[in-house]
Amino acid sequence: MQLFLPRSRQTSWLLLVALLALGEALYLRYLAIENAQVALACQAGLGTWLCATFRLTIILFNHSVFGWVALGAALLNLIRPSIVLTSIALAAAGFGLVLHNAGLAGLAVALTILCLARPAPAAG
Repeated sequence: MQLFLPRSRQTSWLLLVALLALGEALYLRYLAIENAQVALACQAGLGTWLCATFRLTIILFNHSVFGWVALGAALLNLIRPSIVLTSIALAAAGFGLVLHNAGLAGLAVALTILCLARPAPAAG
C-alpha cells in the first residue's frame, strides 16, 4: 500500500496555489473590504475591477462559499486523492481562513492533511 504523497513538482505547485490564494485573500481583505474609503466608494457604485471583485467576495462570503467549496474538495480528495482536488481545497481554504469562513475552511485543511495518510489511487 503506497500512500498519496505529492512529488516535488506537485508540492511546488501546491505551495504556489496556496500562497497565491492567501495573498489574494489578504489583498482583498485589507486593501478593499476593510479599507473604509475603498469600501464606501464600492458601495456607492464605483465600477472598477476592484469593486466588482469586492462585491463578488461579499456575496460569496455571505453564503460561506469559500468554506463549503474547501470542505467539498477536501472530502472528495479524502475519497479519491488527486493534485487537482488538493489544489482546489487549499485555494478555497486559504480564502476561507482569511475571509472569516474559518470553521469550514479549518475543517477542510484538516481533511486535506488527513488525505496524505490515504492510499494512492490504483494506476490504470
